[in-house]
Amino acid sequence: MKTPLGIILAGGLATRMGGGDKALLDLGGRPLLSRVIERLTPQVADLALNANGEPGRFSEFDLPVLPDTIDGFAGPLAGVLAGLDWAAQQGADTVVSVAADTPFFPHDLVARLTLAARGQDHPLVLATTRRQGDKALKSGGSGAVNRHPTFGLWPVALRDDLRSALEDGLRKVVLWTDRHEGREALFPADPFDPFFNVNTPQDLEAAHKMLEGA
Repeated sequence: MKTPLGIILAGGLATRMGGGDKALLDLGGRPLLSRVIERLTPQVADLALNANGEPGRFSEFDLPVLPDTIDGFAGPLAGVLAGLDWAAQQGADTVVSVAADTPFFPHDLVARLTLAARGQDHPLVLATTRRQGDKALKSGGSGAVNRHPTFGLWPVALRDDLRSALEDGLRKVVLWTDRHEGREALFPADPFDPFFNVNTPQDLEAAHKMLEGA
């Protein structure tokens, strides 16, 4: 498999943060988006940002800014579709998505996702972590996990299928990935869940504390 391209999802409305761009919030003297770019860039062949509205507000980051092509803020799958359409233009086979408000995701995200996709005709994998207190998974057995639907490996070959699903009203990520026999890649969550995301002012305070302890 060729090295995937990367798409950072920043197309949401940030309602729990009071609106605006969460990606531009300050964390330790730098925008959240800057930290996300720093983590993802070494893992992918190229990188773009999915965001709606005026693209110029992201000019300092020097990334292609891709708006949703599905109207009405259709959720993360619309951002994934924008990334897949862009990747198709670049001649790429796959895209890895990450959320712009999640600054601590793993440095081996792409490696683990692509490993989990081995043998799939259309590589499609979501990141997961163990739920707190889930003893069944501690020994590698089956059990409940938290799926992180904004962190995944997506096949360009299924972009038209995804477009049709979105146009038909589908919004829930896992309904589409399950339909196509998507897999899961399990990531450790110690000392904290690396997919912790900043949704509220309280989350931003927690992220500052996590950064100090990193």
